[in-house]
Amino acid sequence: MATSCKESSKAAAAAAAAMDNGKYVRYSPEQVDALERLYHDCPKPSSIRRQQLIRECPILSHIEPKQIKVWFQNRRCREKQRKEASRLQGVNRKLTAMNKLLMEENDRLQKQVSHLVYENSYFRQHTPNNPLSTKDTSCESVVTSGGQKHHLTPQHPPRDASPAGLLSIAEETLAEFLSKATGTAVEWVQMPGMKPGPDSIGIVAISHGCPGVAARACGLVGLEPTRVAEILKDRPSWFRDCRAVDVVNVLPTANGGTIELLYMQIYAPTTLAPGRDFWLLRFTSVMDDGSLVVCERSLSNTQNGPSMPPVQNFVRAEMLPSGYLIRPCEGGGSIIHVVDHMNLEAWSVPEVLRPLYESSTVLAQRITTAAVRHLRQIALDISQSSVNNWGRRPAALRALSHRLSRGFNEALNGFGDEGWSLIGNDGVDDITILVNSNPEKLMGLNISFPSGYNSICSSIMCAKASMLLQNVPPAILLRFLREHRSEWADTNMDAYSAAAVKIGPCTRVGNYGGQVMLPLAQTIEHEEASLLEVIKLEGIAHTTEDAMIPRDALLLQLCCGMDENAVGTCSELIFAPIDASFADDATLLPSGFRIIPLDSGKEAGSPNRTLDLASALETGAAGNKPPNANGLSSNSGATRSVMTIAFQFAFESHMQDNVACMARQYVRSIISSVQRVALALSPSGVGPHASLRSPLGTPEAHTLSRWICQSYRSFMGVELLKSSGGGNDSTLKELWHHSDAIMCCSMKAASDFTFANQAGVDMLETTLVALQDISLEKIFHDHWRKNICSEFPQIINQGFATLPGGICLSSMGRPVSYERAVAWKVLNDDENAHCICFMFVNWSFV
Repeated sequence: MATSCKESSKAAAAAAAAMDNGKYVRYSPEQVDALERLYHDCPKPSSIRRQQLIRECPILSHIEPKQIKVWFQNRRCREKQRKEASRLQGVNRKLTAMNKLLMEENDRLQKQVSHLVYENSYFRQHTPNNPLSTKDTSCESVVTSGGQKHHLTPQHPPRDASPAGLLSIAEETLAEFLSKATGTAVEWVQMPGMKPGPDSIGIVAISHGCPGVAARACGLVGLEPTRVAEILKDRPSWFRDCRAVDVVNVLPTANGGTIELLYMQIYAPTTLAPGRDFWLLRFTSVMDDGSLVVCERSLSNTQNGPSMPPVQNFVRAEMLPSGYLIRPCEGGGSIIHVVDHMNLEAWSVPEVLRPLYESSTVLAQRITTAAVRHLRQIALDISQSSVNNWGRRPAALRALSHRLSRGFNEALNGFGDEGWSLIGNDGVDDITILVNSNPEKLMGLNISFPSGYNSICSSIMCAKASMLLQNVPPAILLRFLREHRSEWADTNMDAYSAAAVKIGPCTRVGNYGGQVMLPLAQTIEHEEASLLEVIKLEGIAHTTEDAMIPRDALLLQLCCGMDENAVGTCSELIFAPIDASFADDATLLPSGFRIIPLDSGKEAGSPNRTLDLASALETGAAGNKPPNANGLSSNSGATRSVMTIAFQFAFESHMQDNVACMARQYVRSIISSVQRVALALSPSGVGPHASLRSPLGTPEAHTLSRWICQSYRSFMGVELLKSSGGGNDSTLKELWHHSDAIMCCSMKAASDFTFANQAGVDMLETTLVALQDISLEKIFHDHWRKNICSEFPQIINQGFATLPGGICLSSMGRPVSYERAVAWKVLNDDENAHCICFMFVNWSFV
């Protein structure tokens, strides 16, 4: 015992001497194990905690607290270096794989260039004096006398649908798919706005000069090939327009692959065209290099085998050889090649909608890149669940957004096998009304209402319509609808509360005081922003009894397509009422808007045209568009779009006539509101450009600007504008661009705003159209409201007043500070008071 104490004393003395001499103290393995255990429990202990560790762990009793602190600092530094090294290794693997992918793409492009050079030389030799002469009609494509190139699908004799015949079709499909994925069978051009890189979606291309529409994407995902194939084959899980995929038959092949016969249905995106369905063969096999291939094609010309007859409410479309090439990547993950090639039978839709069915850009956005994004999102969820212990949360949120999209598509299409039936209209066929009384889907379902009132409803009604929008960017319109719900929500016909439908539409009173957005999730991709959020509507009065004590309502809302620079994307705002105790299996009744651009999906007329973002967004000779009233520039290049509106209501069957009348009125009021907002948001409809059309372009606006400047000069003794010698047009333009926020209020007690310049619109975060719903009282707190209201008599009697700086609120609830404010009475030509003008100097968001 004495010997042990002496040895311990010697070790302590040696450690102390080493520290005194500035030498490094070597820890025993037992001490290192003890420190590692403590580090995992608390990586950054305080001084008190370090002293406590020394007391609780006898093996560390001879080490100074200062040395313990140094050890923990070094340990944290090593951990940081290890994580950074691991991150850099991952980035290096990703860059190596991307470099390999780009080299392969470069080789493919060089082959394509050589092929085009040879083809050009051939045409020059054989058609020296007649560039419009036709090719042999036996070829795949012909040139008409008008010079436009049309493509004909080769006609094959009927195929044998026996197992041997299906295997022959599968092998042919595999060869054609690989020639599209890695060869020059299709002339691919870069998709507008998609730039390849290690953190982007990958290399995305669209077809030029081939039958139908085709899109191709190459990228990297952090999933193994078998997992990638499993996800991509389950098309309804990631393709939100896919209604169903039924496997009719499965045949194994000799080399370990499988042949599947599939029937697939796709929802129609609007009310103006039917859905599409496909009768497909899918071939899954493993190649010699270990790559996994899943390829598909339509079985439209087979005999002696199973077939799928035409289905009501669907148009049979054709899928040309398409699929997925999945190659394992060194260090984990996969390199994928996705090809989608379809003939969507554009002849069967109205002419105005044909760009949606003839555009490879739309196909790429809705199907091809959606597949890659879904894979990347799942890979990110897996990596984050291991680091942040998220568990199943991302998958659950993704399932919620998927349910919203699917429920909206089901209501929009209204298929009879789902229980939907059409009811008569009121003589005007602008609104379509459907009723669903399917007992298997509805009877006994406890639908939760925002008001907290629960009922067993026996039916669901859907009111839907489509409208054409001109010269309004879909992304900007969608953002406005999301942020300014009061602009289109009818307080007398509020579709959020199914309880109102049970009680009756005539009892609706009141309004909601505002909305609070609570974000739940956001996608990782910058190309297509997507938000899932909960919206809290405050102060809703459902009945006359609720008017005394307004309640709150909750909406689960999905918003996507808010980037106006993305080409070919559709913008959606879909929401459904929920309650505070929202359960995973709760019934959702999605309603909302879908805006699809019609012109941004047009394909290039020549393969020599550079399909980059700048050229895709050309708007004429100038190439630029002026900002709109929100200060947002329209870069989407879309001049036409189709908006589809669908709203669902749960009700009791005896209320059907009343609910149908209410639904028609409500959707018609929404259409009217959207048209009014779209006119205001149009880049050529608002702003000091293009003759300053309504409301700025009216003669009243020019007159008001002149009155504002004259009254300011009269009461303040100085000029409001720098150059006051111009005409009415220059005065209005200069007032519109004034750096300080200038707003006019009515002389009434409510003090509603009637006019604002660009700075005023930006400060209130609104538009000139929405300005009429904002009053002076709404943007100030009680204290500042009292101070400003107390100055009204002085403004009326004296003509002006100077107010101290303060803080107000925008229409979105953001605080805005200003240095000072000036108010003056605006007199008309008869020297009578017309309104009161406020100027907020040096304002900024807090």
